[in-house]
Amino acid sequence: MNSRFIIISILCSIFLMFTLIIAMGIGSVPLSAGQVFDALLVCGSEKGSCSLDSVYQRIVWEIRMPRILMAFLTGVGLSITGAILQSVTRNPLADPYLFGISSGAALGAVLVIAAASGTIVSITFGALLGGVFSVVLMLTLAGRAAVQVERLLLSGVAVSFMLSSFTGLVIYYSDPDTSSRLLFWLMGSFSNSQWNELLLPLITTSLGLFLFVIYRKWISAIQVGDEGALTLGIPVSRLRLSMLIIGSMITATLVAQVGGIGFVGLMIPHICRYLVGHQLHRVLFMCVVIGGTFMVWVDVIARTLLEGQILPVGIVTSAIGSFFFFIILKTRAKHI
Repeated sequence: MNSRFIIISILCSIFLMFTLIIAMGIGSVPLSAGQVFDALLVCGSEKGSCSLDSVYQRIVWEIRMPRILMAFLTGVGLSITGAILQSVTRNPLADPYLFGISSGAALGAVLVIAAASGTIVSITFGALLGGVFSVVLMLTLAGRAAVQVERLLLSGVAVSFMLSSFTGLVIYYSDPDTSSRLLFWLMGSFSNSQWNELLLPLITTSLGLFLFVIYRKWISAIQVGDEGALTLGIPVSRLRLSMLIIGSMITATLVAQVGGIGFVGLMIPHICRYLVGHQLHRVLFMCVVIGGTFMVWVDVIARTLLEGQILPVGIVTSAIGSFFFFIILKTRAKHI
């Protein structure tokens, strides 16, 4: 099993590097792998002596690289959050959308944008408040039965639909220009990603991943059952709440930057478990590699599938994710 994990990790990491180079060359101005390497290695260290034209340098460094890195961070953040939520709730269908985290973050961000105070800091703050509010609302709705996973899941679904309806109401009462902007933003896009927008998602995702790894043994114990974890002295309720809050912070930060992108947190953890088993530290590592790779390719598809048009990323992930969702349901039905 160790050798299998090592081999798969190496192959997936190589494919990730291949993906990043290829993605930087794909666009309205195609660049060869050699030109990309030249821009990265030569221009990155000595831009003045770069053999490429300055236009190519700007394409790689100012347009494509921030976009690709934002897509990578989004895939990583949503994937590791989905893996943790599925573990602490013992539900294979759990993801940030199921618990209303994404809906709450979207509502907070939409309120800030609709109020015409849409700096990236204020949007992020609004999304964070919305994400935390959704968790608090879900726990309040569940009440004392919040320790029961089934009740927690039902509360999350109810909160998700409720907050989504409020988001729709805000969009409906906004002026036409704001409404169209909000609708496109909610469907997800990496088009306007800038270098200065990468820092907060990087910090939040890295910190969340660090905490997930630190508490991986406790989380693995919860996967077996609450009773067994309690006998080991693990504070199950507090740990589950902490993981939900950390997941909401990661999700809210990403939603504020790129809009709503669904199904990634559902799909990628299942693929990772199929490849490397159920040990949480291995699943998290693969979520970083595969989740990031997946979102980079989704972005490539979104901006190249239709000539002269850029599809919202959320449409692509929803199309792939809904098909994957049906597969999970069909597989689970066979084991019942």
